[in-house]
Order: sequence, then C-alpha cells, then structure tokens
Amino acid sequence: MLKSVLHVANEPQKSAIWGRAINRGSLGYSVLSASLVCATPLLGITFSIIINDFQGSVLGFVYAAYSGKLSSILPAYYFRFSWHALAGYAFWAFLQALLFWGLPGKKGLGQPTAGGNILSYKTNGLSAWFVTHAILGLLCLMGVVDPGYIPRNWINLWHVANVFGFLVSGFAFIKAHLVPSHIQDRKFSGSLLYDFYMGIEHNPRIGNDFDIKLFTIGRLGMVSWTVIDISNIAYQYQTYRIITPSLVLVTILHGIYVIDFFVHEDWYLRTIDIAHDHFGFYLAWGSIVWIPATYTLQAQYLGQFPTIVSRIYLIIVFGLGLAGYVVFRVANNQKDRVRSSNGNCVVFGQPPRYIRARYKTADGKFHESILLCSGWWGWSRHANYVGDLLMSFAMCALVGTTKLLVWFYGFFMLVLLIHRCLRDEKRCHDKYGKYWQEYCRLVRWRLIPGVW
Repeated sequence: MLKSVLHVANEPQKSAIWGRAINRGSLGYSVLSASLVCATPLLGITFSIIINDFQGSVLGFVYAAYSGKLSSILPAYYFRFSWHALAGYAFWAFLQALLFWGLPGKKGLGQPTAGGNILSYKTNGLSAWFVTHAILGLLCLMGVVDPGYIPRNWINLWHVANVFGFLVSGFAFIKAHLVPSHIQDRKFSGSLLYDFYMGIEHNPRIGNDFDIKLFTIGRLGMVSWTVIDISNIAYQYQTYRIITPSLVLVTILHGIYVIDFFVHEDWYLRTIDIAHDHFGFYLAWGSIVWIPATYTLQAQYLGQFPTIVSRIYLIIVFGLGLAGYVVFRVANNQKDRVRSSNGNCVVFGQPPRYIRARYKTADGKFHESILLCSGWWGWSRHANYVGDLLMSFAMCALVGTTKLLVWFYGFFMLVLLIHRCLRDEKRCHDKYGKYWQEYCRLVRWRLIPGVW
C-alpha cells in the first residue's frame, strides 16, 4: 500500500458545531447584508451603462456622473416590462429545469453536512450543456431565434433575470422557515437580513431529487456563460462582418472552464459552494444574475467593440490561461484521487503524504477525511485557486490593457478567492481542530508560496 500518513492523534475533533457561523445577528452584519442586496444590482446595471454608452470607459462614466450628464442616459435603463424578454427568459429557465430533471445522469454523493446528511445528486450537467447549445443552435439555423438576440435585448433580459433572482431568493427564505428539506441543516443567524443574504437552508429541494442550489448554480448560472459568449460572437459578426481572435480565445477559455465544471460535476459536490454555503441571495441571485452579467464582460465588450491585438500577445496570454487551467485541474485531481483511493495512489510519482482527520457531525457520528500535504497541496493550502486566478486574469488580458472594466472579473476573482481562503480555513479549523493546525504547520502558505 502506497501511503505516507502523518498521525496527529487518535482523538477526534470534539466540536459538533461546524458549518456556517451561527452568531451573525449584530447590526453591522444586517447593514452589510442589506447594502450588498441593494448595491449588487446597481453595480450590474452600471456595467451595462459603461459598455453601451461609454465604450467600456470607467473614467468616462465617472466624469459623466460627476458632471451631471448621466440624467439623460439613465432613463434608457429603467425597468420596462417586456413580454418578449419575459418569454425568452421563461423559455430558458424552463428548458434548464426540464433538462436538469429529465436527462439521465450518474448519481454523485456530497460530503456529510453539519447535520449528518449525505445527499445524492444527479450529475447530468455535461449532457444539459450540449443539449442546450444544440437546441439553441438548431433554433438559430431554423430562423426561430436571432443568434445575436442576447446582446440586442440585454437590458430587458437583465431586468427579468434580476426580478427572478430576487423571487428565488425570497422563495428560499420562506421555504426555509415553513417547509425545510433538512431541518437539522438550517442555520439562523439572529438577523433576518443576513439570513436572506447568506441563506438558511443548506440544500433546499423540491421533492427528493431536484436540488435547487445545484440547479441554480450549474444550469441558470454556468450554462448561461457560454450561451452569452456565443451570442456576442454572432452579434459581432452581424454588426461588423468579422470575428476577432480575442473574442474567440476568450470564449474558448470560458468554454474550457465551463465544460471542465460539468465534466467534474461530481467533484463540485464536495466544494465550498455545495458542501458548506447555505442557499440565499448570495448564491441564488449571484448565479442567476451576477454570473451572466459579470463573468461575460469581456465577451460583451468585444461583441460591441472589436479589439485587435498582436498575435504574439494573444499566444502568450492564451498560453498563460491554459497553464492556469492545467494547475487548476491537476491540483483538483490530486486531492480527489487521494481521497477516492483512500490514499492508495501516487502524487507526482511519490506516495502521498496526508493527515487522516476525524470530525463529528451534529447527529453524533464521527467521520474521516484526508488532508493532502503533497503534490500541489504541499506548496499551497489552496493550490487550485492559483490556477483559477491565472485563468481569470488571462481571460481579461485577452481583451487588451486599455479598458479597466474588462479586468473587473480578474480583480473580483482575486477578492473572492482570498475571501474564500479565509472562510475555508475558518471552517476547516472549526471542523478538524488539531488536525487542521498540524496541516497548517506542514503546509505553510495559504495561496501563493512565498507571498501569502
């Protein structure tokens, strides 16, 4: 048996309370939650204004706001009910729900929840992605749908998605109080606003199998990413009769990331989104609106304003993005392989070094998990995030360096992943106790070796 186990102690972590922190009832958390619920929709529509009316210039927008010139622009972005946009989005959401429910898929298991539940999921995301693009492609070829429909109707679609995101968030909040799927996995913070923002239920479901969290993130969020990109390619061609290499390469990197997400959907069940976060506005509205609106900023900009950069520059940046993907995928594969084989494998040609950590769930049962200390995970406690960041900045850099807005995604991911590092480490400390302390002693760096 190939293994190198680092024993810490036989004594399990005694705390049965882990998962999201309970005490968030202070006024500060309530104000912060309310601010984020109000500010994020405003920020999303602001990005559209900057692209459409200021050619992606953040400074131009700031100057217009300072000089009072926005008053003549804003009315075009006010909410106006559109049956056309409502029908288009309803078709999209219904199609994703139908595919999520109806397509066959392998059953995957999540990690034990804080309440001791081990939930099963049907992982049919890759099939849903291909079927979605095939159906939309066929409708475009038949002349039923305009391939450039999304950028042409972006504001109306955004408003419909925004309302839907709030409705799903409200539904999740009410359901958690009245008909929770797993009552022992609910967390109440003491603040209604914080509970609305971060969620109460861990895995709200309709029936036994329709997991609302996985559906919202994986179908309404991730599938939309490449659909929007491709529609912007079509719009660029329809408008300018060209398709720029930058837009193609951005779409390829986005496509690699999205397809990888679905190829390894079973792995995603054990990530922080599914295994730890509760389902509230943060994940519901974030998946329905924030992902489509901000993760596609590069394609939105290039679709309207074709940018030509040097071939050498594109090759170098695209290569950096591919290198980031390799780090991201190899790191995730190493951890998944060691855990699925119970340590009976090799990492970088050597037996893996790891800690067997025990923890206790609220039902009083003990569980065991492996903390990998070799391979990429011997250099960084969040090695996969390093690859993620390389890909994110490459996606932005493919557009060029003249427009700050298209770099928002890269900076957002930097902040998000640093925050996730800290959240994940707090969660692991509470969950694993002394085992995690020993792991941190062995693997010193949180993210980038030698830096942090």
